[in-house]
Amino acid sequence: MKRFLISIVLLFAPLAPAQSYWEYGHQTVAQIAQANMSPMARANMRRLLRAAPMLGTPACAMRNIADVSVWADCIKGDRVRWGYTNSWHYQNVDICKPFDLKSACADGNCVSAQIDRNFALLSNKALPTHVRLEALAFLVHFVGDIHQPLHAGDHADRGGNDLKTTYGVMPGYNLHSVWDGLLADRALSAAPAIVRTFAPAGKAAVDQGNAQGWSEENWAISKNIAYPRAVDGDPCGAKPAAPVVIDEADVTASRAALRQQVERGGIRLARLLEQALR
Repeated sequence: MKRFLISIVLLFAPLAPAQSYWEYGHQTVAQIAQANMSPMARANMRRLLRAAPMLGTPACAMRNIADVSVWADCIKGDRVRWGYTNSWHYQNVDICKPFDLKSACADGNCVSAQIDRNFALLSNKALPTHVRLEALAFLVHFVGDIHQPLHAGDHADRGGNDLKTTYGVMPGYNLHSVWDGLLADRALSAAPAIVRTFAPAGKAAVDQGNAQGWSEENWAISKNIAYPRAVDGDPCGAKPAAPVVIDEADVTASRAALRQQVERGGIRLARLLEQALR
């Protein structure tokens, strides 16, 4: 029986994502940004990283931009010190009503407001180095978060966390985890390589706007792609009683949008870091 159970685990292990969006997606956004930054901005970022011991988070590495990109998730394990940051990673803007960011972010404790706040902190060279490093880590992470559509749009279900799904033949997921993990893994690992230096014309086409505009852009993808593909139709109708099935057609229709938003996030993050670190 033991050998049988091990064989079953090994049989299905390749179906699991190599990493969830919390790591793979965030690191990819950050690595795209780094590939499209100037040598001077990269050097200034490395100088900030030397202040990592001053943050007092030894369990959450800060060796490079990939580490930086997931630091904001890592520290959530310490609820006493960092629990107040949990709401900074998303904003619940209802996809079944006109776009309204003010109601979803009335107190500033949402992802778009925190992008603006941490960009301002990082840009302020009068602040101590460790304060700017903390702002860098939050900024890198939150630009990634806002470009995951289910961090930007929701339907009274915590960004799809309460919408149960079956991914192909794999039960036990929800819509948010599919976009965070399984779908992200397939979209971002596909050829051509997503981490690369983009031509100026390619960057100019997407490197525009601000956190509010990116909020609405990703809210629209949540509204027009993520939710409709999951429920096979009207995302504002009655909530399904049983888990919805995410099949291959849904994956094919959705992964291009996810990949596009990661690319956009990386290019836009490069511009913010270039401005703040010059």
